[in-house]
Amino acid sequence: MPAKRKLTMRHIRQMLRLAGSGTSSREIAVMLGIARSTVQDNLKRAAMAGLSWPLASDLTDDVLEAKLFVHPGVKQGQRLRQEPEWGPLSIELKKPGVTLLILWEEYRSAYPDAYGYSRFCELFRGFEKRLSPTMRQEHVAGDKVFVDYSGKKVPIVDRKTGEIREAELFLGVLGASSYTYAEATWTQTLQDWIGSHVRMFTFFDGVPRLIVPDNLKSGVNRASFYDPEINRSYGVMAAHCGVGVLPARPRRPKDKAKVENGVKFAQSCILGRLRKQTFFSLTEANAAIAQMLERINNHVMRRLGVSRRNLFEAVERAALAGLPTEHYEFAEWRLARVSTDYHVEFQSFFYSVPHSLIRSQVDIRATARMIEIFHRGKRVAVHQQRYGGPRYGTDPAHMPSSHRRYAADAVPIEACINAREQKPHYQRKKEGKQQRVQFASRAPVHSS
Repeated sequence: MPAKRKLTMRHIRQMLRLAGSGTSSREIAVMLGIARSTVQDNLKRAAMAGLSWPLASDLTDDVLEAKLFVHPGVKQGQRLRQEPEWGPLSIELKKPGVTLLILWEEYRSAYPDAYGYSRFCELFRGFEKRLSPTMRQEHVAGDKVFVDYSGKKVPIVDRKTGEIREAELFLGVLGASSYTYAEATWTQTLQDWIGSHVRMFTFFDGVPRLIVPDNLKSGVNRASFYDPEINRSYGVMAAHCGVGVLPARPRRPKDKAKVENGVKFAQSCILGRLRKQTFFSLTEANAAIAQMLERINNHVMRRLGVSRRNLFEAVERAALAGLPTEHYEFAEWRLARVSTDYHVEFQSFFYSVPHSLIRSQVDIRATARMIEIFHRGKRVAVHQQRYGGPRYGTDPAHMPSSHRRYAADAVPIEACINAREQKPHYQRKKEGKQQRVQFASRAPVHSS
């Protein structure tokens, strides 16, 4: 008995040609290696469809298949049984542990007379073909570094209290070589975010042309498909290092697929291998992460046959720009509006500016030591950063002339209290009696 095989439109055309030349069904079956009943069935379909050899020159395989095998009375594209919503199913399939078999079992539990597993998979693959195609990205050496935080965190235990605090895992992956940098930080705030970038560039011993971050608030103030707004402090750091910032488009993780894959790889190679270790400080965690990082970068990639480090040394290191000569000092920039008392607020402390700038918008540049205030690009005030003591720091030169005269004439209440406390007791008692007599003499007299 001939082996069972799947017929193509080429076989159908050959079958019709042989039948048109007078070859019997039995001979056609032997020549094509199929059952005689299959030949008879297809020839019958062709006769019912009015097809005979030679076929029209413009008859394509799709049209031929439709004429032979379309179900009568069923509209093309219309399913005979209930189909699930393929969009939500494709999203569910991305979740860990979810397979098509699980989704099909849930589908059959809702619709017992629905499609079988093989047809379900065939329809799902057909849906996938209608999705947006994936573009293959070619990364030029020294062009981009992709940065992001891992969703998984590093637990760190307090030695004294035993409290567990979770640290963030920062990752940076170079585009051409996939050379990876990772470190743990306490938060995703602006200072930690920028500090991780500076240490990453030091680890690479150079800077690429572009940084491709996610739309994290520490890096991007306003996410946009075409014109994102970069955080000013982040932009100043990038300008200092001579690198541009090109955020990924909102809800387009494939724009930074390199770091997405790096995140998955780091979670298994770093967090997975360190899951049984207990860390009592951020320094201990970063020391262990550095060891795992060496293992990742020295691991030979299966498809390429070389390690990330070898690829970095051979291709990417020479393409990176040099590090800046001056060390970067973290500075936070903020917008503020001068209040009517000619002060601006930064972290619950108030710093004076020239009184002529009341109601004006100014820029605050805050470092660990200094507070600088700029108006239209010109520095108008500088103060020492306050972490305690009086909340107001006022430069007399910023005050109006009337305020300066009043401040010079006014005696601080503390000085009055100290001067009174230094007088003898009998003198303070006598002065108090004289003040009461003077007050009584000034009181109005009412006649009866």
